[in-house]
Amino acid sequence: MTKLINILKSLDLIKYPIITDKTTKSIENNIYSFAVSKNARKDDIKKAIEYIFNVKVKKINTLNTPPKIKNVGKFKGYKTKNKKAIVKLYNEYTINLFGNN
Repeated sequence: MTKLINILKSLDLIKYPIITDKTTKSIENNIYSFAVSKNARKDDIKKAIEYIFNVKVKKINTLNTPPKIKNVGKFKGYKTKNKKAIVKLYNEYTINLFGNN
């Protein structure tokens, strides 16, 4: 039962992959970027990515992104704060983010 709970927690850590021009260029070097939970640690992120994508992680860098101010009419609000994880994989492994078209 506890193993199932740990697996479910690791699935909730990874929110979505960050896909921009800069990150798609870094995919060629086996470096991927993900938005993760704010309280996730590096070893938890490593276990989650290795479990979800069936790969081996070489290195992880994390950074907290600052909240951005968004204006909607006369109201000001903040976008949610995320943690960004930059994951480098071993050369034998790749993650297919775009599907097989």
